[in-house]
Amino acid sequence: MAPLVLVVEDEPPLAEMLCYNLEKADFRTVVALTGEEAIGRAEIEIPDLVVVDWMLPERSGLEVCRILRGKKETRHIPIIMLTARGEEGDRVLGLEAGADDYMVKPYSPRELVARINALLRRSSGVNNSSIKEYEGVVINLDSHRVTRDGHMVHLSPKCFKLLETLIDRPTYVFSRDVLLGKVWGGDVYVEARTVDVHIRRLRKALNAWDGPELVRTVRGAGYSLDAALNIN
Repeated sequence: MAPLVLVVEDEPPLAEMLCYNLEKADFRTVVALTGEEAIGRAEIEIPDLVVVDWMLPERSGLEVCRILRGKKETRHIPIIMLTARGEEGDRVLGLEAGADDYMVKPYSPRELVARINALLRRSSGVNNSSIKEYEGVVINLDSHRVTRDGHMVHLSPKCFKLLETLIDRPTYVFSRDVLLGKVWGGDVYVEARTVDVHIRRLRKALNAWDGPELVRTVRGAGYSLDAALNIN
């Protein structure tokens, strides 16, 4: 049976367009027009994934995320948040509330479908959760081994953790502050330039065999693991 996507959008024309694009991509859809309705539907129908707008009547998208993550029946459901709020602080709030991914309006329906498929693959449990792979890079979380195209890649503990963070969400741009929190922890003061230093070390290790650049720099935004052309 096709995966069921719960679309939470308070503007019916936008909800209809979103459902149209998802159904074209062979998903089943159900719509909730308010945050309260979304919570009720998620508990009853248990969708495979939720796409939720930030600005909603009754309960915001942030509240919907927090509530779904707090309930045993729905805490496992992948969530993508849609919003017109593109500031870094807003992205962090969305992720901290429990969203697995974050897209800023206007967004490409094709990219949304791709991100939905990626989240569903990661949540399906089909792949070994201790193995993560992207474009020939394989990271084994149990043995702490990294290979690229079959070659062993030697990384320091911090570079390993940095790669683990980046490979968990390929193409997503992580800000320096977010990487500092995930890799070094929020309780330790570390200068932001430390991230830049470790990114350079990670690049050097991954490119030891002259493979295509994978660590992408987005000026003023941060870094991502992305096979697209590097942007400086």
